[in-house]
Amino acid sequence: MVRPTTYDGALAWLESHVDYERLAPGRRDQPSLDAVRDALALFADPHHDYPIVHVTGTNGKGTTTTLTSALLSATGLRVGTFTSPDLHALNERIAVNATSISDDDLTQLLGRLYDAEQVSGIVLTRFELLTVGALLHFSDEGVDVAVVEVGLGGTWDSTNVVDGDVTVLTNVDLDHTAVLGDSIGAIARDKVGIFRPSAIAVLSTTNAVVLEIATERARELGATLWSIEESFSLERNDLAVGGRAITVRTPFARYEDVLVSLHGIHQGVNATTSIVAAEAFLGRALGESVVRSTLANAVMPGRMELVSRHPTIVVDGAHNPAGVRALCAALDGAFHVSGERRCVLGMLTGREVEDMVEPLVALGFTEFHCCAPDSPRAMATRVVADAVRRAGGVAFEHSSVSTALAYAREHSGDDDLIVAAGSLYLVARVRAEVLHLATRHQNSA
Repeated sequence: MVRPTTYDGALAWLESHVDYERLAPGRRDQPSLDAVRDALALFADPHHDYPIVHVTGTNGKGTTTTLTSALLSATGLRVGTFTSPDLHALNERIAVNATSISDDDLTQLLGRLYDAEQVSGIVLTRFELLTVGALLHFSDEGVDVAVVEVGLGGTWDSTNVVDGDVTVLTNVDLDHTAVLGDSIGAIARDKVGIFRPSAIAVLSTTNAVVLEIATERARELGATLWSIEESFSLERNDLAVGGRAITVRTPFARYEDVLVSLHGIHQGVNATTSIVAAEAFLGRALGESVVRSTLANAVMPGRMELVSRHPTIVVDGAHNPAGVRALCAALDGAFHVSGERRCVLGMLTGREVEDMVEPLVALGFTEFHCCAPDSPRAMATRVVADAVRRAGGVAFEHSSVSTALAYAREHSGDDDLIVAAGSLYLVARVRAEVLHLATRHQNSA
């Protein structure tokens, strides 16, 4: 393949590499980060040019990464942000001060990675290339700090080539068990692999198993552990108009009755974690104005997001049992509808379908419109529908996400609620159709 010189050509070259996000990853016999380190060395180790906040967790790490970046940016810093996955365009994953990398810059960046691959013979996976590209771009842009979200796990994730000055573990639940382990303890041990000597590790779960493992790991490394309810606390986390009202105590300050413009109890925890992570990096309080203005204007596309009214349509990227439970808890209070509830539901293979479906059925959805997300890892529509029926719900099977959404909208009145969940691939499709957004993925259907 010749060197890509256009945006589409650059994406096509990137897509020619192994993509474990779309093709279910397996446990490697001898995992290694050497290839990523070697590739970064070709560019003079750009990830050493700026400090880093490194974020992992089963759920909430994307929101925490985004909010931490926004808080740090509000203090006047130039902040790079690396997140995954994207909803509508690859550019979303690499941003500086909340502005996604431009098409031209992304094309040039991937062209440089192409050159490095040709010269060195180092062939990375798609996500590894994006990791190297993001770290290189942040150096080029002269960021003051980068906030980097782990892709999967911690210890062997390609982002773990960085040395976080602050590391964050949001929570641990059963997810990606074929790769990370089949117990909370095993998954926690993998995730604390991002902790670093002399750094501050922020822990936002009270799970006793996770706390013990994180405490032990921090002690081994000589890291400082800030754990929720000990080093910091969420004193209030109440439903409010437009989101949550939280009161937070950090090691540096106390913020009372702060509006967070995101829905769900879990978003109060994510906001708290973000405040603490940002202050851990700064070594001081953020200040009332920064905290209040940033969180009052917070936006997280695809996470408990209201995308339409009449009928009310909410999209949420809940893709594991813990995420679904959080979604159900949020729906009970966040969106008041007097009509019927319908759910557009689809998920990827490797998920615990019964554990994901049962809370949704128990919440009282009138109908489930089941479909397969746009991914080669999509779970068969019939498997999802049969799980709904076993749980006592009414399920319809559709040939595509678009068809499922169209049917649900056609049969809903102005006072009804439609929720789309189960996979970010499904959420991206629903969001694009409702908001009339273009999807720019090479492999989008």
